[in-house]
Amino acid sequence: MKLLGLDVGEKRIGVAISDPSGVLAFPLTILQCQEEGRDMDEVARLVAENGAGGVVVGLPRSLSGETGPQAEKVLTFVATLKERIEVPLYIYDERLSTVAAQRRTQEPDRGDRRKGKRPVKKHLDADAAAIILQGYLDTQRGPL
Repeated sequence: MKLLGLDVGEKRIGVAISDPSGVLAFPLTILQCQEEGRDMDEVARLVAENGAGGVVVGLPRSLSGETGPQAEKVLTFVATLKERIEVPLYIYDERLSTVAAQRRTQEPDRGDRRKGKRPVKKHLDADAAAIILQGYLDTQRGPL
């Protein structure tokens, strides 16, 4: 079953999708935050368009595990989204996913001969969503 992964931020929502077997996650797109209702409509459209059987939303806890202001906003987003879509929603602790995505964008592409070539930073949110979704998928699969 395909799952959609979301990294909900202040200005953008990074979106990722899993393969049909639920093993690998891939960056899909970035949504620019608009009115809350339009954001929800866009997520619902992506769920339907991609045949997703569920949505994983990253919860940005602090390193100590506390729920801060951004985490509260994400929980409000999740509560509203539950009313708009008919597939299950899962919350996944996303600590350090954005940091991992930032590190990924800072590494030069080894296949490109131009020194210092880096991925475009606008993909950071979709990359973070893929990291969140992959983490969730890995926990569901269990140990190898």
